[in-house]
Amino acid sequence: MTTWHVILAASILVAGLKVLGHVVPAGPLEGPRPRRILELVTVSLLSALVAVQTLADGTALVVDARVPAVVLAVVLYRLRVPFLVVVIGAAAVAAVLRRFAGWA
Repeated sequence: MTTWHVILAASILVAGLKVLGHVVPAGPLEGPRPRRILELVTVSLLSALVAVQTLADGTALVVDARVPAVVLAVVLYRLRVPFLVVVIGAAAVAAVLRRFAGWA
């Protein structure tokens, strides 16, 4: 199976799931428990994506300037700092560490 076959199969699967989402009745999904589960799934998937993008380089685990930047972003976010300030602060920490501390 080539890469294009996998991409085609994944595309068909995603399109099917999207159509299925319109077919499923909304009633069972509007309760408090399903709503909370759906919210937690979204947060956990986003957290996993951030962790992989921060700590992975191919198949290797990497600790570089991104780690302190993400830690600062989490702290600022917990302090309810505006999102733009969080992004600029994290970018500044990563830039300073890469420029002056020699981190990659």
